[in-house]
Amino acid sequence: MTTTRPSSLVTVAACNLNQWALDFDGNVQRILESCRVAKENSASYRLGPELEICGYGCEDHFLECDTFDHCWESLIELLEMGATDGLMCDFGMPVLHCGVRYNCRVICRDRKLLLIRPKTALADNGNYREGRYFAAYSAPTHASSGIVERHLLPSTFLSKFGQRDVPFGLHHLHCADGTTVGCESCEELWTPRSSHVDLALRGVEIIGNGSGSHHELRKLYTRMELMISATRKCGGVYLYSNQRGCDGGRAYYDGCAMIVVNGRIVAQAPQFDVRDVNVVVATVDLDDVRSYRASNPSFGIQAARLASEERGGGGCGNGGLACDDVRLVWDPADAASFPNRNNWPKMTDECLSLKIVTPEEECCLGPACWLWDYLRRSGAAGFFLPLSGGADSSSVAAIVAVMCILVTKASREDPEGDVARECRRVCRKDEGNSLWVPSTPGEMANHVLHTTFMGTENSSGVTNSRAKRLADAIGSYHMSIKIDLMVKAALQVFQISTGHMPRFASRGGTMAEDLALQNIQARLRMVTAYLMAQLLPWVRGRAGFLLVLGSANVDEGLRGYMTKYDCSSADLNPIGAISKGDLKRMLVFLSKEYPGFDVLAEIANAPPTAELRPIDAATATAEAGHSQTDEEDMGMSYEELGHFGRLRKMYRCGPVSMFRKLVVTWSHLAPSEVAAKVKRFFYYYSVNRHKMTTITPAYHAEAYSPDDNRFDLRQFLYNTRWTRQFARIDDIVAQQPDSDNNKDKND
Repeated sequence: MTTTRPSSLVTVAACNLNQWALDFDGNVQRILESCRVAKENSASYRLGPELEICGYGCEDHFLECDTFDHCWESLIELLEMGATDGLMCDFGMPVLHCGVRYNCRVICRDRKLLLIRPKTALADNGNYREGRYFAAYSAPTHASSGIVERHLLPSTFLSKFGQRDVPFGLHHLHCADGTTVGCESCEELWTPRSSHVDLALRGVEIIGNGSGSHHELRKLYTRMELMISATRKCGGVYLYSNQRGCDGGRAYYDGCAMIVVNGRIVAQAPQFDVRDVNVVVATVDLDDVRSYRASNPSFGIQAARLASEERGGGGCGNGGLACDDVRLVWDPADAASFPNRNNWPKMTDECLSLKIVTPEEECCLGPACWLWDYLRRSGAAGFFLPLSGGADSSSVAAIVAVMCILVTKASREDPEGDVARECRRVCRKDEGNSLWVPSTPGEMANHVLHTTFMGTENSSGVTNSRAKRLADAIGSYHMSIKIDLMVKAALQVFQISTGHMPRFASRGGTMAEDLALQNIQARLRMVTAYLMAQLLPWVRGRAGFLLVLGSANVDEGLRGYMTKYDCSSADLNPIGAISKGDLKRMLVFLSKEYPGFDVLAEIANAPPTAELRPIDAATATAEAGHSQTDEEDMGMSYEELGHFGRLRKMYRCGPVSMFRKLVVTWSHLAPSEVAAKVKRFFYYYSVNRHKMTTITPAYHAEAYSPDDNRFDLRQFLYNTRWTRQFARIDDIVAQQPDSDNNKDKND
């Protein structure tokens, strides 16, 4: 019997998985679910995220033998449970090979290991420390001779599956139907000489990239461009699977699994989602890959040259392994297995309407999903937030509101699903067989978000009103209290102890007295926040505890414009690596996106103020509600802080090189003014750097985050005079004094 169906069709699947570091049982269940969905959609190849079996963020647990043992146990479970039956699975896990730890891809099919492929380029910048845990693999010298290195499997594999060892190294797979499959891992896509180039030149048609790529504002577009460029130059089917969620640290892995064919994205999973498993599937015609490559003369020349070099003994060992019993394309004899044509990519310029969210959406969606993971996995009953009515704390409240919107929507769509079950547990509604789900996001917010305006005699009615209106719009359990009694009690203890009573500068005191009076208010708010977090569930007749949310943005952390151990000290900070400018744009976006959130636009447009000094009626504005403003206190604008932060971290500038760049960028200012601004920044950055050593674990979002704990590894004890550096800046200014033109501009 003949058929007109082409025999070069193959259905492939890529997935987002919300894995949790060291949650081996939970990770196995999520992997199994992804395999089930892939099979349900007739896929014959399934790609998973990097280190999915143990979770990417195990960190120093990768130094423990237990972690490797548990990974092999999980892999055995997956094989026994049939995850790989009829499905080629590319799993991510660590492997100890010849006494060396490697970050590996493990490719299996029908309960047999086909290949262990170690990672060749490790991520060691920013949030990543892979070189601390793993070695980058390079092919051994004997590889060019055709000898295949093999890894001895745990003895259980021989007794259970009849397999003693497996090929180990930089190989790809030749299936019986002519399909060729290879892989690379995360960082290898970003390197100058990426693995996929050599794989493509060797004729590999399907390339999988299992990744653990964290979310950073505006990063997704770069990631997409790398994959589009890779397949546009080389042709091929490129699958990208990513970890998604908070697996135990500050980073949020933002999913967005993709399938790319010949420079076009044909399938895309959500970037942000509260569901634990997303699988995207596409049926592709490998003949399209073959003809695309054959039509490119330069590709053919380079592929032929590589083949000639390897025949001459110059190969690096990245050869093909024959898999005679593995077929991936659809067998014409089995009509029932013909995949749904809805999975076929339409190979046109409009093949897929890509979803790339705006930075404003990223600012709320990423931290919202991060908070949901942390809330449901921590066992907490909700959050407590000191809500001042300013942009920062209001941003945090809005992010929790978005979390409630996402969870409520998912729960109502599937009341028996995992998200709904977690929602009932967090809201303490999981007794009996109830299928309760919140009727509105506000109902959920009333269960999980507790907000309090902690005012003093220095607070304005304007910010109190904004806090109350925002809490009402969100639905949080809200209170407005005064903490003046606590402030007076602390000052009386000081007066009894020392015989002195400090005064604000506006009332004749010194700056030291003024700062002490401001700081005691801020620190007592932190004490009050933790008291409320422990006891508000009890007050409401509920069990559990609340996580305290902080609200210091990345620019304030960079400048050190915060009181140590004030409301910046908390259990979690969703905005700790987001700039003030991005937060304000997010608030305006949310005010338009969600009905009833109009007050957010008002908050975004109000001048930021700490409200820790007495109000000067002569200088207070209606918009700020207070005479004290943050930018005046800091001596620099938030926009300037953004410039300083990016140049310091992303462009690796010290004081002198930063001055050289800014004197050009800020050409409207005289060189001496630029010099003064740079010196002021570095003075306050260094004198306040110690604050970053105690910073609240913050959601990572910005590439110039000053987080000392994991991201920004600089010392905290500095010579704050920067004697050599500032002297060099002065020398440069003296050589190019302020021109008359510059002076005119500033008059």
